[in-house]
Amino acid sequence: MNGKKKVVHIITGLTNGGAEAVLYRLCISDKRNEHVVISLMDQGFYGPKLLSAGIPVYTLDMPRGRITLHGCIKLWKLIRAQSPAVVQTWMYHADLLGGLVARLAGLSAVVWGVHHTVLEPGKSKRTTIMIARVLAKLSNFVPKYIAVCAKKSQSVHAALGYAAGKMVVVPNGYDLGNFVRNDQLRRTLRAEWDIPDEMPLLGMVSRYDPQKDHKNLIRALADLTASGKPFRCVLVGPGMTADNAELTREIGNAGLAQEVLLLGPRNDIPAVMSALDIHLLSSSAEAFPNVLAEAMACGTPCVTTDVGDAALIVGNTGWVVPPSQSAALADAIRVALTSLCGDDWHLRQAAARQRVEENFSLEKMIVAYDSIWQRASS
Repeated sequence: MNGKKKVVHIITGLTNGGAEAVLYRLCISDKRNEHVVISLMDQGFYGPKLLSAGIPVYTLDMPRGRITLHGCIKLWKLIRAQSPAVVQTWMYHADLLGGLVARLAGLSAVVWGVHHTVLEPGKSKRTTIMIARVLAKLSNFVPKYIAVCAKKSQSVHAALGYAAGKMVVVPNGYDLGNFVRNDQLRRTLRAEWDIPDEMPLLGMVSRYDPQKDHKNLIRALADLTASGKPFRCVLVGPGMTADNAELTREIGNAGLAQEVLLLGPRNDIPAVMSALDIHLLSSSAEAFPNVLAEAMACGTPCVTTDVGDAALIVGNTGWVVPPSQSAALADAIRVALTSLCGDDWHLRQAAARQRVEENFSLEKMIVAYDSIWQRASS
């Protein structure tokens, strides 16, 4: 291994989600350590990508939400065979199962990963809350450290009973060579969407999920049209298609059929961020919303609800409003659109990029994880 530490990552699944994307970026970019990934389920979206980058991936093929004896035995054997210096787990199910099995396999250098913030009935699944409470009791014994993606997550889990002294905040990091403004792609996409350059373009990149609170967004956009503000808004991500009957009905009832474009999932998010003038986030709950940092890295200021670490990410480069208050969201968008026409908009764009460079670079994240792993294995 040429002196490198072997880190075995255990994650609930490898779907196209935020924590999974962070794991992928970390494994392919960290050259200090050797990485192996174990998914409790299947290869999902990121498994093939990791394999093509030379990262070994093993799957336990457990059904979603179910733990199997065969899967547990296979996990124990894999950990024993890999003999890692550290086991890094990702998300609650993997923290629970991966942490316990790693300890049973004789490994004490276990680091949990927390990538969740809201733990409230109605906003989180009952089973998720139950597992988090169990983990709170186990946190004094199973992990050496707990890597938490957001300061808000740290406070929420400390209040739940997690071992506060073991928690270390590691903000998500981004490859700033990939997320960069591209004016040529901006022009190309706006032409593809038939949006004139002078038309203000808003957008939100997210999956369709109750916590993203698209109803709040649609009410705010309807408020904008009622006040005579011209704009277009693109919605990008899983579920953002005309096949989503609930979403299209909401848009139609709000009279926004001409203003809102549903673009579905896309693989050119940096280009999308470059095409936007302002990125919106209407969520009622988040931990560390990646899309804000990704937009800002492309020089696109943001209007966001005050969820998770959103306010920390945006700083004074954008606008932050309370969640679930569409009138406040509409007012902030109006202010942002007015600023868009001002002479200092380019300064705000540069400040957004600079904030991500200074606080949320991929290298900063790699160094932070490596520091935790060094301490856990010493």
